[in-house]
Formats: sequence, structure tokens, C-alpha cells
Amino acid sequence: MDRPFITRFAPSPTGLLHLGHAYAAKVAHDLARHSGGKMILRIDDIDHTRCRDIFTAQIFNDLDWLGLNWHGSTNDPQSGRNAPRQSQRMPAYQAALKTLQDKGLVYPCYLRRRELNALLSAPHAAPASQIDRTSPAASHDAAIANTDQLLSKKEQARRHAAGHGAAWRLRMDAAIDMAMIAGNGDHLSWFDHLAGPQIANPAQFGDVVIARADIAVSYHLSVVIDDALDGVTLVTRGDDLVESTHLHRLLQALFALPVPDYCHHALVVDQAGKRLAKRDSAHSLESMRQIHDDPSSIFAKMPPIPAVNLPKNP
Repeated sequence: MDRPFITRFAPSPTGLLHLGHAYAAKVAHDLARHSGGKMILRIDDIDHTRCRDIFTAQIFNDLDWLGLNWHGSTNDPQSGRNAPRQSQRMPAYQAALKTLQDKGLVYPCYLRRRELNALLSAPHAAPASQIDRTSPAASHDAAIANTDQLLSKKEQARRHAAGHGAAWRLRMDAAIDMAMIAGNGDHLSWFDHLAGPQIANPAQFGDVVIARADIAVSYHLSVVIDDALDGVTLVTRGDDLVESTHLHRLLQALFALPVPDYCHHALVVDQAGKRLAKRDSAHSLESMRQIHDDPSSIFAKMPPIPAVNLPKNP
């Protein structure tokens, strides 16, 4: 018997949705519907510095106009909006971060982005007085690692006492070792319905930021926890995010979470072949409505929905 897909469409309310979002939503919607499953709408609003309620309301309106229903969209006629929001899940993210802290897999990094960029781009330049250039990490030519060794202990303590927030970085080598031990294997993998079986290479990220200093979490950590909480079995998203899946597989292993299937689909691009951006209002769904474009005519100009084989129950 075929197992229905649970998919998700997870836009961030930082601007108007555009044609690329419409295609991503339709892929998630149609693959779920054709399997007898459901699409979950999740509002990815953890970045309080950029997210706005007005754009959240517009997301609902755009999906209604496109005729794309999501699980819970018809509940409560007053609001009609039963969509989980990342801003309501901070306790879950903090619990996940604490798990990594307790395992010794993350460390605080007090380096400002411009300081780290300066070290990586010009290692021969005269160091700032706070930078410990005697550390081996200061001359690390590969992926970013051990950035806690780049600041002296005294300077780290000073910044902490002054209330400077720290980003939490994953100690990549230790995380991979622990994941391999937990999985009793020598690699991590996932299945992409368009590209086939994939082997994860999270080491390419180096000591990636798992929790930003300003919002106390990162996209990578939140999306992995969210997909598990929502029971997502098929992650559909643009192929520009395929590299992120290498890291997400590692986090899934560290938290012992179920591994969904993936479908990294093509992006909708403009006439010059560039991916669409929210700052380009000409391609926004709001502008499409204003000129009375029919949603069906919009979808007709987009790539076809990917053909995905339904998974079988064992």
C-alpha cells in the first residue's frame, strides 16, 4: 500500500511572495495531494529583525488566490489559518541546542562577522589586538573551524561580561564522529526523488553556526526540528538548497530524528536566467493579481511538477 506524503511549504514573511514561491508551493501541494497526503504551511518567522505580520497575512491571501490548500486552512472561519509558526517553537530549538551543548558538540563564538571575514580573507594582515594569532586556527586554510581559539580567553570573557551575544558553532569533526558511532556506519545518506541516493558530506560546512547571536537559532537547526515536529516525510524545495541537506542529515543523526525523502526541484528564473528575489516586485504574486493574471496561466509558464514515485510501506 502506498504511503501518503506529508510535505510542507515554509515561506519567510520578509517580503511579498513571487512566482518562484508559487511554484514551490504548488510542487509541495500537488505531490502531497496526488499521494493522498497533506501539505503543511509553516511560517518561518524566527528572524524577528526582518519578518513582518503584514507579509504573513499576504502569504495566506496569495495561497488562497492560487487555489492551494494546506492542512488546517479551513479550520476556524474567523481566522481560517492553522499554520505553525517558528516564533512559537523557540523552546524546542533551545532544547535542541542544549542537547548539543551537553554533548560538547557546540561552542560559543564571540567573533563578529567582519572580524572573521578579515581573518579568512587576509591572514597576512596586521591582527587586531584582541585576536590570538598564535592559535593554529588563525591560519586554518580549509573550512572554518575552532573559531573559539581565535580570540584570547581574556577577550572572550570581556565580551561576555559586556553582554555581547555569542553565536554557537557546531564542532564539525566531533559531530561527524558522534553521528558515525550512533549510526554504526561510515557515512550518512538520503534519498532524493530526482537525483537518487545521496551521500552526505557535512564536513564542507566547517564549524557552521547553529544558533545566531541575534535570534538564538539558525535556519539549519530550526528547519530540522520543524520537519520532525510536523511529521514531514517528503521535503520539497529548490535545488539551490541541496547543499544544506548535507548538514541537515548530520543534525538529524545527532538528534536521532526520522529521515525524510527529498525532492530538490528546479527554480523559476527570470528572462536573464537569474533566480527571482523578493526585492523584484515585478514578479510578485501581488502584482500578478493587480493585472488580473489567472493563476492557471501563471502555472502554465512554469516547469512541470516533478514526477515522484510514491514510497511503499515495508
